[in-house]
Amino acid sequence: MSAPTKTAPAAGTAPAASPGRRLVRALGTGVPVYALLAVLLLALLITDPGFYEPDSFLSFVKRAAPLVILAAGQYLVIVSGEFDLSVGAIVTAGVVVAAELYGSFPDAHWLVVTAVLLVAGGLAGLVSGLITTVLRVPSFITTLGMMLILEGAVFFWTGGSPQGVLPTAFRQLGRGTAFGWLPWAVVACLLAGTVAVLVTRSDFGRTLVATGDSDRAAALSGVRVIRVRTVAFILSGAAAALAAVLVGGFSGVSAQAGRGYEFEAITAVVLGGVVLGGGRGSVVAAMAGAFSLQALFTLLNLQGVSGALESTVQGVIVIAAVGLGAADWSRLRRRTPPGTGPPGPVPPDRTHPTGTQPSGGTPS
Repeated sequence: MSAPTKTAPAAGTAPAASPGRRLVRALGTGVPVYALLAVLLLALLITDPGFYEPDSFLSFVKRAAPLVILAAGQYLVIVSGEFDLSVGAIVTAGVVVAAELYGSFPDAHWLVVTAVLLVAGGLAGLVSGLITTVLRVPSFITTLGMMLILEGAVFFWTGGSPQGVLPTAFRQLGRGTAFGWLPWAVVACLLAGTVAVLVTRSDFGRTLVATGDSDRAAALSGVRVIRVRTVAFILSGAAAALAAVLVGGFSGVSAQAGRGYEFEAITAVVLGGVVLGGGRGSVVAAMAGAFSLQALFTLLNLQGVSGALESTVQGVIVIAAVGLGAADWSRLRRRTPPGTGPPGPVPPDRTHPTGTQPSGGTPS
């Protein structure tokens, strides 16, 4: 009885990828930030053994929720090839406007005020998006101008000292709990994250990435680049307004409520492996970058490091992440110097089809 013969794999068929490689491929460019987040969470456990108690851990997620939502909105703008520096000012303006609205309409339902803030945030994003796409003003300049306009308007309106008090019903979303144990901020973070993932996996999300990769190629493919980028700004503004509701909920009324959030959001997105200039990145990795940044700040606080160094840490993270992403790693590969490798086969003489001299006659 003859032994069974092994069937050779068909030509051109790639070998099956290992489970580890499939996992890395599924995680995409977010592998480094997921690893960093795991390391930071482990360091927090070692530093504070009670960190993973339900109340403590949910409190950490609640503090990170506004930044996570801002990072999701910022991702949509950055992956399309633009920037949005106005989100921090939108957060501040949202908190102040909510207080002023309740000063004029104390019986207003919190859902109505929240809806007004979301619409106002979307309108701010619409203005920035139209100026950027239609008038072709660079988004860095446009949103920087919008940030200064909103900050100046808030200061003029309040005189630098906002008045009014946010009622308990409105602040429940930022500081209250559902079912007696789950913070509403965590619920809002989960819902916003789910919506962001669904948006990025839709046709709009794919055209958004294509626009950031090459807006000219996307336009030639039938993508309405102006509309796509404008919608990204609108969603970013609405996300900033939702973050304003959370910030106002657990910190109260302040003219500095959203100060610095724009740079923290950009830092989180860059930390998540999203390429500045657009065309590549994951919204889940961007939100993981926000959690990593919050975990890092919490760890520094537990270690007694001054909070004044947070800006320094953000600057180092941005420079390092962008530098590593832009590095030409092919130059680091070892190249064999010419002439040092093993000798190759000597090519045959092409004076005859067989590679030999033709018979008869003396070679010249």
